[in-house]
This record gives sequence, C-alpha cells and structure tokens, in this order.
Amino acid sequence: MIEAYADRWALVTGASSGIGAEFARVLAARGMHLVLAARRQELMDALAADLHTRHGTRCHIVPIDLADPASPATLVEEIRGQGITLELLVNNAGFGAVRDVESTDPELMQNLIRLNIGALTNLTYRVLPGMLERGHGAVINVASVAAFQPVAYMGPYSASKAYVLHFSEALWAEVRDRGVTVTALCPGVTQTEFFQVAGVPNWLKKHRSQSVDEVVRAALKAVERRRQYVVPGWINYLLSLCVRLAPRSIVVKESMKYFRPKNRGTDPNAAAGP
Repeated sequence: MIEAYADRWALVTGASSGIGAEFARVLAARGMHLVLAARRQELMDALAADLHTRHGTRCHIVPIDLADPASPATLVEEIRGQGITLELLVNNAGFGAVRDVESTDPELMQNLIRLNIGALTNLTYRVLPGMLERGHGAVINVASVAAFQPVAYMGPYSASKAYVLHFSEALWAEVRDRGVTVTALCPGVTQTEFFQVAGVPNWLKKHRSQSVDEVVRAALKAVERRRQYVVPGWINYLLSLCVRLAPRSIVVKESMKYFRPKNRGTDPNAAAGP
C-alpha cells in the first residue's frame, strides 16, 4: 500500500506518451517524484520540464529499450545509483500488433513477449523485495481487457496480457498481508496511439473509448483500495464478465470480426498501449 504520495518516488515505464505519460502527470500533481523510462527521450524531456514547471517535480529520465533482456537490470541499477527508493512501480511499457499468420514477423512477436512479459516480470521481482522489506509500496501492472479472452489476429498480445493479469493477481495474494499491493490495470479502448500503430486506426472512431485520465485515476483508486485488478468503466467490466460465461469458441470467433487485418503485409511500428 502506498504510504503517501508526496516526496515519494515512482518509476513509470512507457512514460513517453499515452497512459504512461498520464500516470506521470497525475502522480506529479499528487507530489511524487518520477523516474521516467521509455525509448523516446525528447518526449520525456518535454514531459519532465512541464511537470517541474507545474508541480516542482523532480524527474530522472532513462532512455531505454526494455525489450532488451538486459535493460531491466540496467534500469534498476541506475535508479539505485541515484539513491532513489521506489514507493510505486508502474509497469506500463508494452505494445500490440494486428497480424494474420502469413504476415507475422516472428522476431516482432518475440519482442512483444520480451517487453510485455519479460521486462514486466523482471522489474517486478527486482523492485518488490525492497517494498516488502520496508512494509509499504505498490506495483501497477498494465494489462488489458483483452486479458480475459483470446483475441484473433492479436494472439500474442492477448496472451501476454492474460499473463500480466494472472501474474499480478498471484503476487497480490502473496504480498497483501505485508503492506504492499500489486494491482493489474485492465483498460479497454483508450484514447492513445496504440490502435493506430497496432494496425487498427479506426477503432477509436468506431468504438466507445475512455480518456487516459479516467484510466489512470481508476488505477490509483484501485491501489488505494488494495484491489488485485481493475477494469475501468462499467461497460468494459461487464464485457470482461460476459466473455467468461460465453463458450470460448464463440468468444474468439467473434473477435475475428473486429481485428481482421485489412492490409495484409503491413508492418506498423510497435507502440506503448493498453
């Protein structure tokens, strides 16, 4: 459990845009200092300058590609070298890609697994012991509403988010009596660049979506209530329940209607997202 926000430090991965950048803004407004980690340094520099101007926030920026298996250890050593003690870890870095079998790049999918699963797991296990020793702290792992079902053409992504959900819930049970909370954040369609770069740019126009502010505030409220997971938005929450009740074959076949790639062979860039 977070003891207090003011003058504590949070690490936010995937902090250059979208949900990660919004976590930085909301946490800074609550008095936290921030370690921002992502690939795009210019965006983080601009964000840090704005947060310092608005809130006097101290930001330590680490430009890093967390898909590199060595990066989580490097990041944690950098933080320790700065004498920073983390009260909150937000594992937000991740990406998705919409592909059919023939146009799937195996190495891209390996990168997805290394980032969405490997980096998140590595960072969690490197940061949690210190929180347990101090008897307070929190981890927010960004999963997705896709964690509750298989999604055709996004199999590796939905599977990776199912891992994040189950991993986080297991840790929640392990640490909840020791003053520490682990929460899985499972947003639905959110107003970020995720869908554009994943290959389904029209999703935000055709589907009900939430703002990044709504998603982040729901996540922090869930942490304060020591919940093991949260699905922001009541419609998203009901959908997460419905797919558990329907036959799995129907659920995955229905997903084909929404994510079937229109342009076979395209290769949009990976991006942070839900």
